[in-house]
Amino acid sequence: MKAMYHKNAVNIDVAGSKESIANITKETLYDAYNAFYRPDKMAIVVCGEFEPEKISKEIERVKELYNFDKAFKGYNIVAGVDEVGRGPLVGPVVTAAVILPVGYFNGLINDSKKLSEKRRNELYEIIMRDALSVSIGMMDNKVIDDVNIYEATKLAMYQAINNLEIKPEYVLIDAMKLSDLEMPSESIIKGDSKSESIAAASIIAKVTRDRMMYELDEKFPEYGFKNHKGYPTKAHLEAIKKYGLLDNYRFTFGPVRDLILNGEKSERKIRKTNF
Repeated sequence: MKAMYHKNAVNIDVAGSKESIANITKETLYDAYNAFYRPDKMAIVVCGEFEPEKISKEIERVKELYNFDKAFKGYNIVAGVDEVGRGPLVGPVVTAAVILPVGYFNGLINDSKKLSEKRRNELYEIIMRDALSVSIGMMDNKVIDDVNIYEATKLAMYQAINNLEIKPEYVLIDAMKLSDLEMPSESIIKGDSKSESIAAASIIAKVTRDRMMYELDEKFPEYGFKNHKGYPTKAHLEAIKKYGLLDNYRFTFGPVRDLILNGEKSERKIRKTNF
């Protein structure tokens, strides 16, 4: 990790990336170094022009994220589980289970919702490379319509956990309670902001589902899936009214059900997606 002082700014070079940080002190940089740098050479790149207090908050966030999983040191194989796609009108709910190496640290990992798409895609590749095991679970619109989105999400989480190549000794889950696991687990509110392994799972699930929406957009660009990812935006609802429903829509979801009940042409024409 190189640090070059230039008057009131510092350029930090970590793994080839340079970011300028305004008004950083030597003491803050030293704290950042100790907080971010690990023996396995994983480190954080502090992004943007941050005031010192913002840097301090980021340092604390990363410390807490790392130390949360570290608290489960009695277990060598801990899986983090998260989901994405409970709110969209179309497509599956997607879950991911991720087992990171003991002591693993990457300060860039965060709740996927707080990351740019570019950063999520970068971290997706890093997590897939570094994790001991990664697994995806998903339940399609038919299962969602049959059992409801909450139960479908749990089924997808069980699927992701059971498909891991390595059996976890402990499972950390974002918010959901999974009572039928054969290993101990903990449901953590806002877990994707507290646990590194859950945050990693949130990134894997988000990127996986977004890529599915991009594929759907290539086949049906008139719906704008690349923009709204299936969520009920005004533009999305107008597209449904204009072009009709696809067979992978969630027909029990209010906006879709309301369109059908209101006699929109979407009721008369269900287009096959083969997706």
